[in-house]
Amino acid sequence: MLLPEALDHRLLGNTVGQYLLCAALLLAGLALKRLISRLLNTLAYRLMHQRVKEVSEAEFQALLVKPVDRLLLALSLYLAFNVLSYPLEPGDLSRTEPWPKQLFFHGWQLFLIWTASSVVLRLLDFAALVFLKRADRQVTKMDNQLILFAKDFVRVLIWFVAALVILSTVFRYDVRTFLAGLGIGGLALAFAAKESLENLLASFTIFLDRPFTVGELITVGDLTGTVEKIGFRSTRVRTAEKSYVTMPNKMMIDRPLNNLSRRPARRVRFDLNLSYDTTPEQLEALLGQLTSFIQAQPKVEAESVLVRFNALSAAAKMVYVEYFIVTDSYVEYMDTVQTVNLEITRLVARQGAAFANINGAELQATGATTTDEAPVRGSTEPKN
Repeated sequence: MLLPEALDHRLLGNTVGQYLLCAALLLAGLALKRLISRLLNTLAYRLMHQRVKEVSEAEFQALLVKPVDRLLLALSLYLAFNVLSYPLEPGDLSRTEPWPKQLFFHGWQLFLIWTASSVVLRLLDFAALVFLKRADRQVTKMDNQLILFAKDFVRVLIWFVAALVILSTVFRYDVRTFLAGLGIGGLALAFAAKESLENLLASFTIFLDRPFTVGELITVGDLTGTVEKIGFRSTRVRTAEKSYVTMPNKMMIDRPLNNLSRRPARRVRFDLNLSYDTTPEQLEALLGQLTSFIQAQPKVEAESVLVRFNALSAAAKMVYVEYFIVTDSYVEYMDTVQTVNLEITRLVARQGAAFANINGAELQATGATTTDEAPVRGSTEPKN
């Protein structure tokens, strides 16, 4: 009889048995929450496996184990402390209750709402991962951008709804008054966030007009780089120097934009400056051999090759060279340019010709440019 009497002993409004049951529920929740989380996730994945074959079970578990773990902890806390008379039932909690009781219960509500929102966000990440893997099968990367943009947009909406729930549940604030106030203060808010709204509208313009997509090489103003992300407010570009530049979306559509990745071919052109000791026969042979060699390159558009003796400067006989390389790889482009330039030096040497000496410096026949500006006469330096 001593044990039942001990269990019935009351302390701070609860029996010892109630305290022990509360502790047991807490310990069981802490010990089993990770196992139960994995089991629930495994069951959920197997139920929808046929529709989400693109994502493995390990990826699904990695996304949802921790959020579901925290959700189970919140439920364990509720079940454990619900055994006690403190805190009271949610419906019985009022402003007249002691502040420690209110503080504990509202803290639990905040934790529960945050945890539930985290689970929803991880489900959103899972859905986005499924659609991204499906979009990777497509040639265009436009679907990838839209999925990422939509995910960010829905994420903002979820946190907004969670904030409203917290205001209504935890702080007992009438959200209808808040929403009505948004209509009244909307105009002032729009003026205050004018620049942000412009960037948001610009982001929609980018998705509708599709001037560029993630992974493409672009030039905007003085900036040249590869697009890595298109967000609500800005676009992030990785430059050739590996720096990470963030450009407001409004600037991306207000400035002339050159999408270098959508070129069908890259142009190479330069002046080849030969000395006046080069005879017409040597020059004619050099033009023919160089034209044939460039046309034979696998990445070169044969019909685009143009090699002409087009000018006489005070110090050199000038040969204009132009051709297009069909590739989107910078390495392949540079390999072809190098092959052609090396052959030029060999051809000049075989013909017994020589490069012109201008301003006391030997010119090299390696200057090339892919810009649309005319080369500077009398120089082999590229015009950038």
